[in-house]
Amino acid sequence: MFQCQIDPRFNDTDALGHISNTSYPVWFEQARSPVFELFHPSLDLKTWPLILARIEVDLKAQSYWGKTIEVRTHIGKVGNSSCQVVQEAWQDGKLVATGVAVLIYFDYKTEKSMPIPEDIRARLAEHQLAE
Repeated sequence: MFQCQIDPRFNDTDALGHISNTSYPVWFEQARSPVFELFHPSLDLKTWPLILARIEVDLKAQSYWGKTIEVRTHIGKVGNSSCQVVQEAWQDGKLVATGVAVLIYFDYKTEKSMPIPEDIRARLAEHQLAE
């Protein structure tokens, strides 16, 4: 599991004073950075091997400005060329949002997915949720 602390900005709130639903996808992407490094340690965009195929976010409880959000990131199911990144956002000990992203190991030159290499699979397995 990876952990990331987010300090919500005032402009992350909506008209009702809650954290806006639009903030969570951005925060979840930020918290996926260690997963990106598992696939591509240099993070060099010229040789980037990932494409985002899907994201979903479920809001579980109200959250507010002025209190840190902790994002917990796990690896879910790993397929031949894809993996799920499963995330949770917590504030004051309460689960406030969950998310799942699907990343595809991808060759931009051929515009096709590629099988995830065994060494990357081993690194992903270290952070995988029990099924």
